[in-house]
Amino acid sequence: MRVVSLLPSTTEILFAIGAGDDVVGVTFECDHPVEARERRIVSTSALPEGLSPREIDAFVRAARHAGEDLYRLDAGALEGLDADLVVTQDLCAVCAVDVSVVQDALSHLGTRAEVLTIDPHTLAEVLGSVLTLGRATGREAPAEALVQRLEERLQRVRDEVAERRRAGARTPRMLVLEWTDPAFTPGHWVPEMVELAGATCTLGQAGATSVRADWSQVRASAPDVVVCAPCGYDLPAALELARELVGSGELPPDVPVWAVDANASFARPGPRLVDGVETLAAIVAGADPHGNAACRVR
Repeated sequence: MRVVSLLPSTTEILFAIGAGDDVVGVTFECDHPVEARERRIVSTSALPEGLSPREIDAFVRAARHAGEDLYRLDAGALEGLDADLVVTQDLCAVCAVDVSVVQDALSHLGTRAEVLTIDPHTLAEVLGSVLTLGRATGREAPAEALVQRLEERLQRVRDEVAERRRAGARTPRMLVLEWTDPAFTPGHWVPEMVELAGATCTLGQAGATSVRADWSQVRASAPDVVVCAPCGYDLPAALELARELVGSGELPPDVPVWAVDANASFARPGPRLVDGVETLAAIVAGADPHGNAACRVR
């Protein structure tokens, strides 16, 4: 089987279930695992490099208002790959090539590749997408084993949270910012991640989209801890934005602020979301997150 993955998350899943050798085409954002970078790139972004968060927000809003695509699919590269399966999404126009663009390209090329749409909104649906990709690639057993390992890790977090609560630990109010200029509240699976980690998500709704918020709303949410998780940013970049945010005075004073690797463990609906849950649980417990998962700003 020859697979083209147009989502970093599905690329990650495909490699994790042993289908990496089947992957022949990826996007410019598919950087995990490192082997994925060796595959042919078939989609790129229309977003100029070097923009600030506010400039990115303005560019995205203008493009969507004009009905322009934010991602470009290289139909020529796709034709040369002779794919049997193309994996894409229609969840977020800001995240990847839309399924309609893929179908139009395949129709134009006269290619009969199957198009599989992966659109998880919750953690359960993310785990379900692992099983879906397992079935689509003939890797059912490895997919089921991966889901079992991820569920076991999540259960360990639940057990640790329950133990802390039995010992009298309070449930802190956690604010996660998926964008910093302007502020965006968390959506989709992130509020679930916060709750699983033992905190209350002050803004945002599980399974819903991320929405813009005024800084007055942010302050009024009275968080006990703030987590800066800007979509698409790794830890060093998120740390820089978190420091700028602290310096701006927009956040409630004297509240702990953490930066996390949003690109790896929060924004992409793949196996590493469980890493994100474990990172948040460590923050709630007052422990140091493992590895280079997070960094405290104040």
